[in-house]
Parts: sequence; C-alpha cells; structure tokens
Amino acid sequence: MQRPDYVKIRLPSGEKFSEVNNILKTRALHTVCEEARCPNLSECWESGTATFMILGKNCSRGCRFCSVTHGNMEELDPLEPVKVRDAVRNMNLKFAVITSVDRDDLPDQGAEHYAKTIRMVRDTGVLVESLIPDFRGDRALIQKVIDEKPDVIAHNIETIRRLTPIIRDARASYDQSLSVLKYVKDSDQQMTTKSSIMLGHGEKDQEVLETMDDLLDSGVDILTIGQYLRPSRKQIPVTEYCSMERYTMFEDIAKEKGFRFVASGPLVRTSYRAFEAWAMKNITLKKR
Repeated sequence: MQRPDYVKIRLPSGEKFSEVNNILKTRALHTVCEEARCPNLSECWESGTATFMILGKNCSRGCRFCSVTHGNMEELDPLEPVKVRDAVRNMNLKFAVITSVDRDDLPDQGAEHYAKTIRMVRDTGVLVESLIPDFRGDRALIQKVIDEKPDVIAHNIETIRRLTPIIRDARASYDQSLSVLKYVKDSDQQMTTKSSIMLGHGEKDQEVLETMDDLLDSGVDILTIGQYLRPSRKQIPVTEYCSMERYTMFEDIAKEKGFRFVASGPLVRTSYRAFEAWAMKNITLKKR
C-alpha cells in the first residue's frame, strides 16, 4: 500500500545522531528507537530523550506487528544497568525511557534487572520513564518496578480488543494489559501512567473510543496514538493509512474524555515527546 506524503520518514542523520550512536555502540547497548525502526529517532535524540531497550535484543514473544528479533534468548549482561547509567550521563539526557523485550524464559521475567537499571539511572538525576512488559500479570514483579519510583510507568495496550488476538502474541491479552495499568495506579496514586494505541489495522472509530474508556478506567494519564508502519515483509501488512483529520478527531475526543496529555499523529510513538508529556501532565494537575 502506498504511503501518503504525511507518513514520509526522515532518515536519521546529523552530528547528534552520530555522537549518540557511537556511545551506544561502544557500550553494546540497544535502543528501541533503532530496533523498532522508530520514525522519530533523530528528533528525540536531538531533544535529549532516548529509549533504551534492556534484557537483551531478542524477545521471547512474537507479536505480528513488531520488528524486534524474537527467539534465541541471550544471557543477561550483569553490567547492563551500569552501562545504561553511564550512557545517560555521557549523552546529557534530560529524560531517559527504559523499555525491554519480554523475557518469559527467565524465572522473574527480568524484573529485578529492570528495577536495578531504573535505580541506576535515577541516581544520575535524570527523569525516567519505564515502558514495561506485562510480566504475565504477576503483581509481585510489576511491584518491583513501581518500588523504584520512575517518573512514568507506561504499558502499551497496542490495539483494540477485537484485534488483540490477531496482532499480539498469544501470551499477551487486552485485559491483562489493562490489569497491569490498573495495578500500577492502584498501588501508587501519584504515579503517572501511560499507554499507546496504533491505528491502521482496520479498527473502527467506536472501538478506539471504547479502548480510550477502558484505559481511563484503568487510571491512565497519558495517551499516544500513532500509525502502524509495517517494518518489513515479515510483519502483518498495513490495512489502512488514517487521515490527519482522524488523528485530530481522536486527540480532541481523548482530551475531552479526561486524559492529562494526548499526542496523536501518524508518526507518534509511545515515547514521542515523552518529556513534554510528563511536564504537561504535571502542569495540568497543578491547575486543577
């Protein structure tokens, strides 16, 4: 399917890109910016935000939309938390996002390693957003992340209820993702929570609005909405490219429904304008 002009992606380039890329490569670190082929890579790195992908570069799950390699699970690098902390310092970041592959193969699914990485990065004084897996709904493992007090905890619903079994790995479910988000908010009412919906799989407007309501009922503060872009022929095809008017409509409705911050557009991704989203959410709360 031909991409419309408003979905054109700018290839990463520039001095800042080269500098950050070098820091990551010399420390053998991975970012979801690269692994998921994010269209906003240069913009985020230039603005002082980067999304580190920990627990290795291979995922134990095989979601049909994702370009991250799955299978052939690696041993954890015990020095990874230190490497991420040092990279954050050297990159002069103001906002670090930490996400991970799923590690269903590990006894604790990588929760302790994840928590240690957050702890290390918080020690630098940088704001931290944690984009977490569902940990198969294990509350004790989710709590390990909550206890480290990141500034934002995000978990992506990804799509509407009807399409979840088609698009996501069988070990993930719509209700399980909602329960993760609700548990985070119930455990810490002050925690900023966030989720993301991707469009382009044939979802109907009413289904998207129902997903918004489900996320609000689970205590989600920040919502991002973006266009699914097929990374390669290995992933599920794009069903449709949504119009700019549709993104604007969803953004307006989401704000009216009560989300503290909404970013909606074809190239928007979970961590897009992450620092701005965190700041605006807190400004909104102060005004209330």
